Amino acid sequence: MAKSNEPLWWSLFSAGGVVAALFVPITLILTGFAVPAGKISEENMSELIHSPLTRVYLLVLISLPLFHWAHRFRYAAMDLGLKGLGAALPLFCYGTAIAGTAMALFFLVRM
Repeated sequence: MAKSNEPLWWSLFSAGGVVAALFVPITLILTGFAVPAGKISEENMSELIHSPLTRVYLLVLISLPLFHWAHRFRYAAMDLGLKGLGAALPLFCYGTAIAGTAMALFFLVRM
């Protein structure tokens, strides 16, 4: 039986969907509504952002939904008839997700 890397991409797809469904709305409420409404002070939010645990949270919040997008986009493109692209389509999709994760990691470490 040939070895496949499909379980890796499917697990990242699943984890990205869970993160996007559970944690993105909470983050949007905190940063989009609670801070402007004055429920959380900007100083407290600044302290929170500089915490290492928050940086890990932000990395997960950015990277896993990127892999969810990449997997979904790959299969949507294949369903639209782009199967002929062969290895270029997965390389583009997952390469974009990996590059986005690397950029997020770079900026979060520099923060």
